[in-house]
Amino acid sequence: MLVGKVKNRAIIKRVIILGLCVSFGWYLKGRLTPQIAMTGAMGGQTPHVLIQQVEKADVSPRRTYIASVEPIKSVNLKPQVTGYIEKVLFEEGGFVREGDILFVIEQERYIATVELRQAELDSAKANLVRAERDYKRQKSLSKQNISSKATMDSSESTYLQAKAAVKQASANLELAKIELGYTEIKAPISGQIGKALVTEGNYVASTLQTLARIVQTKPIRVAFSVTDKEMLTMRQTYGDNSKPISAEVVLPNGTIFKEEIRSHFADNEVNAETATVAVYLEYDNADKYLIPGNYVNIRIGTTKPKVAILVPQAAMAQDEHGNYVMVVNDNVVEQRRVTTGEIVEDKQVVLEGLDADDKVIIQGLQKVRDGQNVKASLVNTATEVK
Repeated sequence: MLVGKVKNRAIIKRVIILGLCVSFGWYLKGRLTPQIAMTGAMGGQTPHVLIQQVEKADVSPRRTYIASVEPIKSVNLKPQVTGYIEKVLFEEGGFVREGDILFVIEQERYIATVELRQAELDSAKANLVRAERDYKRQKSLSKQNISSKATMDSSESTYLQAKAAVKQASANLELAKIELGYTEIKAPISGQIGKALVTEGNYVASTLQTLARIVQTKPIRVAFSVTDKEMLTMRQTYGDNSKPISAEVVLPNGTIFKEEIRSHFADNEVNAETATVAVYLEYDNADKYLIPGNYVNIRIGTTKPKVAILVPQAAMAQDEHGNYVMVVNDNVVEQRRVTTGEIVEDKQVVLEGLDADDKVIIQGLQKVRDGQNVKASLVNTATEVK
């Protein structure tokens, strides 16, 4: 009997402890859980969602090629006379115009040479005047049979030699002036100049050194290669070079180059080693986003663009009836059934069901239903919340 009483007391003790734990649990739940009954009576809080404007874009098939950016014109500046560099007259990395003086090589020696050649020309002209007078005099005497034929011939020869000496001295003077002009190295084209490879005080030798390099950046070319079969297809599609070509340049950082093609042409023969043909696209490059020597991707499309509506994949939802999105108009949710196409990059093509001015929910789909009021924040393509 004593054992039975002990067991009963243990059971009662456990029941009491369990009851206390349950009571304490209900107490904590009442303290920590929001008052659902009260919020339900007030209709609940209006859900907040993020919406984004649908995008209308060309989704026609495109083929991607790796292309290189190259200048239409480029120049390596080399000296044509020898001497020490006296001046460097440009800002490294800056833009120079055709005719700008960039380097000056010591000029004293070349100025002196010009003066010497000028003196030689003056002397030759003086000799010519004397020889001409003598020749005319001997010619007159010869007609009167006063001067011998030998004297006449000698006078004529001296006169002709004096004329030749004037021409030679004049040519030597021009050469000296040309060399003096070469002491000022000018930009032969307009473009962006790089680093000065030779600075003041350094001795340069004729045609052996490169002083600097200029590349044309506006306009500029993008070059890529296609197979001979692809070239045939492109010519069948676009015809001659006068027809516009659908091309999109993707810069190294992934952004799209917005400029239209200025002109384009293909090389005049197939490379026998690679069986490819080079194609060149020319752009104005007003903002200089295309940098010579850079590599870009170029997408070539068809002549007839296929425009479609694109939505982020986060906006897509599906149930037993098919695909749908949630559209927000005046802060009211509307369910739209949509017909989808292919996926372009990270976006879904919508063939039917949406208009270009619609805004779809991209975050918060699980919190809303058709016809519900919401608080909506617009997110643009740069993920900036408005």
